Amino acid sequence: MVRDDLCITVPTFFRCPISLDVMKSPVSLCTGVTYDRSSIQRWLNTGNNTCPATMQVLQTKELVPNRTLQRLIQIWSDSLRHQPVSDPLPSPDQILQAIADLDTRNRFVSITKLLQFAEYSQENKLFLAKMDGFLNQLVGFLDNVDAGVTCGVEFLEKVVKLLGLVLDNIEDRSGLKNSTLKEKKQSLDSLLLVLRRGSSDSKIASARVLQFFAVDAESKLLIADKEGLVTELLTLATPEKDPALIENALASLVAIATPKRNKLKLVNLGAVKTLAKLLKEPSLGVAMVEKVLKLVETASSTREGRREICEDEACVAAILNKVLKVSSVATEHAMTTLWSVCYLFRDHKAQEAVTQANGLTKILLLMQSNCSPQVRQMCTDLLKIFRVNFKSCLSSYDTKTTHIMPF
Repeated sequence: MVRDDLCITVPTFFRCPISLDVMKSPVSLCTGVTYDRSSIQRWLNTGNNTCPATMQVLQTKELVPNRTLQRLIQIWSDSLRHQPVSDPLPSPDQILQAIADLDTRNRFVSITKLLQFAEYSQENKLFLAKMDGFLNQLVGFLDNVDAGVTCGVEFLEKVVKLLGLVLDNIEDRSGLKNSTLKEKKQSLDSLLLVLRRGSSDSKIASARVLQFFAVDAESKLLIADKEGLVTELLTLATPEKDPALIENALASLVAIATPKRNKLKLVNLGAVKTLAKLLKEPSLGVAMVEKVLKLVETASSTREGRREICEDEACVAAILNKVLKVSSVATEHAMTTLWSVCYLFRDHKAQEAVTQANGLTKILLLMQSNCSPQVRQMCTDLLKIFRVNFKSCLSSYDTKTTHIMPF
């Protein structure tokens, strides 16, 4: 490393060996040495046929753009505009070395540097995501669950957190999923280990990675079939946990819940009781309520799930309580569940619970709101089941507003 007159640290290999200025368009000769294009072109145009740094005779004068180095220089240059000159700058000259050191005993130090690099900016995340072979290295560490023992769980936590940071910039999602779940199935052991023993941040990252990999029915089944994984996600979705952790655990469960086998597994592991507890929490955020209701709706599509829902009157009342109070998405999930248990499968306990919770009035109000055609039809079906006397029902609802009768 060297410093210029303004005391800004300039990575040595950012400088052209000829001009000693930061390269604007780095290109490499066949000798492997990189120069700024304008400088090396002037050297060659004067009739020289050797590499200025090594003095080797050039077999070819072809100039190959060094895209990786150019991106690093761009990242470094951008960082100068966001920091005072006196502040310590990131060290991009160490990034390539850190990646190379991932296969050595210095891997813990290297993964720490790379994690700090990724956390610094979105551009850094994009750079790592596009680095050839880098993601495969991370996935390789996930496959080696023993690293959690030999290097400590902290190492796997950093790997998972780093992978979580670059997820949104990965283009070949299916390819990475295949290499992780099909060829390297032990990666789920690592993710489960982090979910069980990691910090809150690393658990969140692990849950995000699971969501990312759940791209099709096959991957959803592979994830859910991992012994203990769904149980751990349900444990992390309990009310006493950190809200961000709860939301990401719920998102992972939503992502894998589509196949019928997974739905049944969720129900058999007590998901309905866990979700009912969450619905009773007054401080639950909108996004979390939507995910909880989505999972309840998923459970209601199975006979076992409907039985669990209908056996708990408080659960039915809690579902009804979210109608019109959270969001249109939450309302649709809630009404789909109520329609499923009360109308489609005619469960008398569920019907009684809706009646006791003043559900008929809420259904009428919902029909007069700006709800979707699907929700309006479900309301109509439910009112038919309850055989409402509309005049007597509305007579107790004292208002000067002109109401539109359901039919």
